[in-house]
Formats: sequence, structure tokens, C-alpha cells
Amino acid sequence: MLDIVRNDITKISADALVNTANPKPVFGSGTDCAVYKAAGEEELLAERRKIGEIAPGEAAVTPAFRLKAKYIIHTVGPMWSGGNNGELDCLASCYRNSLEQAKKLGCGSIAFPLISTGVYGFPKDKALKIAVDTISAFLDENEMDVTLVVFDKASFRLSAELSEDVDKYLRSNFEVREYIDDSYVRRAQKENYGPSGNLPLSRRQIHELQGISGAQLEPGIDSETPCESCSKTEKIRRQDKADGSRPASGQAAPEADILFSVSQQEPGIDDFIGALGESFSDCLLRMIDERGLTDAQVYKKANIDRKLFSKIRCLPDYKPKKKTALAFAVSLELNLDETLDLLKKAGFTLSHSSKFDLIVEYCITHGIYNVNDINTILFDHDQELLAG
Repeated sequence: MLDIVRNDITKISADALVNTANPKPVFGSGTDCAVYKAAGEEELLAERRKIGEIAPGEAAVTPAFRLKAKYIIHTVGPMWSGGNNGELDCLASCYRNSLEQAKKLGCGSIAFPLISTGVYGFPKDKALKIAVDTISAFLDENEMDVTLVVFDKASFRLSAELSEDVDKYLRSNFEVREYIDDSYVRRAQKENYGPSGNLPLSRRQIHELQGISGAQLEPGIDSETPCESCSKTEKIRRQDKADGSRPASGQAAPEADILFSVSQQEPGIDDFIGALGESFSDCLLRMIDERGLTDAQVYKKANIDRKLFSKIRCLPDYKPKKKTALAFAVSLELNLDETLDLLKKAGFTLSHSSKFDLIVEYCITHGIYNVNDINTILFDHDQELLAG
């Protein structure tokens, strides 16, 4: 699966870390310099010299020394010179060859910086698209945890047109709601429950909350003293239990008896449980079958780990996170109504008071069904990513 994080790549823990290397066995500025300093300049440089020169687009491996990794994969990115000199293909080769090296080494995880977007001047939006597309293509055929590490958000940019469209959609639909704050809660507790803030409710307050009218309560009655109507109800229940007596014909039944009679006619809890609808797991698996897709096609496109999908398949009552349910909705290319129905099975919905929800809604309604593309938009707006 592919994840995008904002961090310093030298702080990331992974089987392999990718370094944007100098073609010659020396280290320069930016990520290259940071990697050498964190790993240990002398030891790493000695290993790098054994490799010699690395051609643009190629990748070579050294030990990681003091980094939180087993290996450093050194790749040389292209210098931007207008885009008509093979730069796009060369950059894709950097990611592809690094991933292949990690696969040969048996790595389960790898972390990349955004290659060539520093002093090499590669346009940020183009570099990002190449990175995501190349990594996604690799993950379609392979299992590996891949992290794209962004150190400076200024180096992470969507296309100007897409970014503007998303921002416009957010401005048009985002609902700003004001909620009560802690001071309001404390003030309300003091007004309703006294200085201690946690006194028990009185009988009058209980009746008011339950909507029971007509109770004649004397001033000063507290929660430990039964009110007249409650005492009457309890007396009736005790009498019914003792001799099974009921009101004479023509007499109005006491309130307790009316409630008892109605409750006997209403469905019980077992009836409600018996009407339990389709679970999220059942709904998801049904949708996969209806579309003639394989499990692997769906969970890979959803950027979901195989182990998590196995859990969903094996546990009919599994309750996913909202971001997981939405990832599956996108993977299945559901329309908005179908997405809402799948979310409902997991106990969620979409809200216009959530930027995360609005961005996903925008993507679905605009036919954007690539999870990694959606995640780049979410990341650009400081939102949680779709994933397991």
C-alpha cells in the first residue's frame, strides 16, 4: 500500500530508504547530504565509492548504517530541462528501479523522497504524478508498504487547475457549525445541578425529561422520595402481581395499565434484532461479486492491506474505519448514492461539515476513482488519507 507523510526521510523506519544521489561517488546538498550525515558520512561514502558512477534513472544499494533501515537505495534523478529530453521517463525509472531493487532484497517496506524536485528543478505537480503512478503500477503486481515522504509541503503541489476546483467545491459546500464549549457545559451544569455540578435529578426533572405530564409534585421532593404518580404506579404493579386484578368494565385503566397494554402489542427487542440488515462485509463481498472482480483487484485498488481484507472476509460483523469503507467505495467506483449506502452498513455517512468528507464527495461526483489521486488531494488539504 502507498502512504504519504510529511517527515524527514532520515527519521523514517523502513527496510529500505531511497536517497536522491549524486551521479558521482560524492554527496551534495538537500536529501543526499541529510542521508549521509544521518547514516555516518565516512562509512557511507566508503561504500558509495565501491559502486562508482550511477547513471540517471538507475539505482544501487549500500548498507544503511545508523539509519532506521537495512538498506539505502541510491538513485539519480533527472535534471529538468523543459520536459522534452526524456526527463519524465527517467524519473519514472528512478522509482521503478528502486522498487525492483527493494523487491530483490526481500524488503517489505520502502520510503521515497519526492525525487528531483529540489535543486534539479523538476515541476512539483508532474513529479508527484509520476511518483504516484509508477508506485501504483508496481503495487498492482506486488505486495509492499511504500511511503512517499514529503519534507516541505511547498514541494508537494497538485496541478493548479485541480487544486482550484477542489478549493472552489469546498468553499461552496462547507458548512461551518458552532458547538457549545466547555465553559457553556460547566455553566449549564451549575445552573441545573447546583454548585457541585453532579447532583442527582429530582423526580420533577425526571418527569420533565420523560415527558410525563400531570404529576402533582410537592415542592422540595428530591430523587429519593417517590412522587404521587410513581407511588400509585408501583402500588398498581404490586397489586397486579399479587392477585392479577384488572379495572372493572367501564372504568378507565390506570396509566400504568395503559402503558402495560400498549407495550405488549409493540415489537420486542428480538423482533428488532431479527430485522437486522445486511452487514458491511456481506454488502462489500456482494458488490465485488456483482461486478465480476477479484478480491485482489479490489483491495489493491483501494490501497488496503491483504491481511486487513482477509479479516473483513472472515468476520461478518467486522466494523471498518470510515476511511477504509470509503476506500472500498472508490475502488468499486460507486456513485454517490451507492457510496452512502455502503457507508450506512458500517454506521457512517458523509457530512458537509467535514472537509475530508467533502473532498471524497467531490472526487466521486467528478469521476476521480484513483485512491492515490484522492489521497494526494486529501494530503494537500491536511486531511487523513484513505487507507486501512
